[in-house]
Amino acid sequence: MKQFFVDLHIHIGRTKTGRPVKITGAKSLTIENILYEASFIKGMDMIGVIDCHVPEVLQELKVLIEEEKVVEEEGGGLRFSNVTLILGSEIEVYDETCHGPIHVLAFFPTLAIMETFSGWLQERMKNITLSTQRIYETGRNLQEKVKQLGGLFIPAHVFTPFKSLYGVGVNVSLTEILDPKLIDAVELGLSSNTEMADQLMELHQFTFLSNSDAHSLGKIAREYQAIRMDRPTFSELKLALANKQDRKIFANYGLDPRLGKYHRTTCAKCLTRLEDNWECCPACGHKGMTKGVYERLLELKMVQEKEQGHLVEKIKIEERPPYIHQVPLDFIPKLGPKTLEKLRDHFGTEMNIIHFVPKEELQKIVSSCIAEMILQARKGELSVTAGGGGRYGKIRIE
Repeated sequence: MKQFFVDLHIHIGRTKTGRPVKITGAKSLTIENILYEASFIKGMDMIGVIDCHVPEVLQELKVLIEEEKVVEEEGGGLRFSNVTLILGSEIEVYDETCHGPIHVLAFFPTLAIMETFSGWLQERMKNITLSTQRIYETGRNLQEKVKQLGGLFIPAHVFTPFKSLYGVGVNVSLTEILDPKLIDAVELGLSSNTEMADQLMELHQFTFLSNSDAHSLGKIAREYQAIRMDRPTFSELKLALANKQDRKIFANYGLDPRLGKYHRTTCAKCLTRLEDNWECCPACGHKGMTKGVYERLLELKMVQEKEQGHLVEKIKIEERPPYIHQVPLDFIPKLGPKTLEKLRDHFGTEMNIIHFVPKEELQKIVSSCIAEMILQARKGELSVTAGGGGRYGKIRIE
């Protein structure tokens, strides 16, 4: 059994012909560029690309298979060099049970099954060629279809203020919208971690994922996990999410929640941090606010404990894998693009630099200060200031 680095939420910005897929995604974010970046630059073992339902993307993957650049794995997934691609789709659900739109992820083992799912979506979406489109179907029916096709169903970035399960989707519980028995894992998002999420007892039953939600090549693997599997395939991933046969999440690696851009409540206009019970912003007088993940979780925790706590079966929180507060290399102060390129030239992939290169070797290439910050990032010991309202937090140099 080995440990594999896995990021299961990467967008496609453009097709090979230049057609947009994720409008806000970088133009360089094509499927071939993603595979190259993930394998040779980042050093990932498995990635989930969540726009594979797009017909032109499916055709591109078929061509890559015909050209023998990509191989279909026996256990599910597509193999390119050192990385396995898990075929995924991000979908917006806004049915009559939702208070606001939510995003969910669906993953499938083969290209043929993804094609079938794409055809099913096309009958329920206005534009199948774009990412994260709204499906005119209930969340539960979507779950059942994913399961019928042998797929994985995962609510995405569940605490972010916009278009997420707990951010806007539900009043109190995920059971208002989804069938918990048909959920394979829960994606936390950039402004939360295991400790924060486990304040909600109804989440104790689910495996937690930390993914990048990358909209550019450089953001791939800003959050990820190490997963214990025999091989990096869909079938092994499915076992790991279910904690079966000794397959499991070994560790989550993610930003300190304070670095997330929606961690604390802020004024929607000037981004001033707001404390409890402010009726308007003390800095600019604006009455609108963006509720932070921290505050929303406390709110949900109190309501759930009051209304349903006795109904939810607890698991031992100590069974969770560690959540290690790590930052991407490009977050580290004074570590610019040229220095990062120099590190890659000497040590290979970013995963190798972040996890394995000894301090004395790092100091041969970068200053002692930068080497020390890389080591602190490895251990989750960097000091940060909190973000909020759409503005990321920052690393503090002490």
